[in-house]
Amino acid sequence: MLECADGSLYTGIARDLERRLAQHNGELAGGPKYTRGRRPVSLCWREVAASRGEALRREAAIKRLTRGQKLALVAVAGD
Repeated sequence: MLECADGSLYTGIARDLERRLAQHNGELAGGPKYTRGRRPVSLCWREVAASRGEALRREAAIKRLTRGQKLALVAVAGD
């Protein structure tokens, strides 16, 4: 999960986290339109999945959470 400069949260999946973060910040080509106007972004939470399918299911579940629930998830991971 990324926190954008405007305080919004972005959730996605990536095989190469460092490369994907560089794309989100405009250091490499690619990256979604959503973060393009909300740079810089910073990594605030990550989770490892056993497979791509599992990662996609977890991403969908996280996207269904409220902002407060997402922030609680980040806070628990930071402890």
